[in-house]
Amino acid sequence: MSKPSEHPGQPASSSTAPQEAVDLAHALFDLARRGDTNRLAAYVDAGAPADLTDPHGNTLLMLAAYHGHAGLVRDLAARGADVDRLNDRGQSPLAGAIFKGEEEVVVVLLEHGADPDAGMPTARQTAQMFGRPDLLEVPTASESDDT
Repeated sequence: MSKPSEHPGQPASSSTAPQEAVDLAHALFDLARRGDTNRLAAYVDAGAPADLTDPHGNTLLMLAAYHGHAGLVRDLAARGADVDRLNDRGQSPLAGAIFKGEEEVVVVLLEHGADPDAGMPTARQTAQMFGRPDLLEVPTASESDDT
């Protein structure tokens, strides 16, 4: 008997899941990396887990954030994806976006309540390491509306 996945929403290994399900999961991760918001949203709306994780614990939102797809990050967060879900290395989507210098993604994550102190290293520490503390100081849409 095979061991169940350690991550809820993670596709089971090919020994326990039909190959079609494994192939679909891989396709969803590719959609997240490419930023294909409409197609990925349709799958999530049809029942694919918003917090689906790959074998390394990266969620769809993490992959979208890391690849700079702010619109997809916004869409997944609106569909219930956890903006603070850490991968197996303890990294948050916010820290990944800061590492990549994705300012628009950082703004979206902060608008959806991402914690700059989640994970290891935290997003705050990542910003300091890369000399980009300004990324955490960007105004969110609600703050810029007040001016």
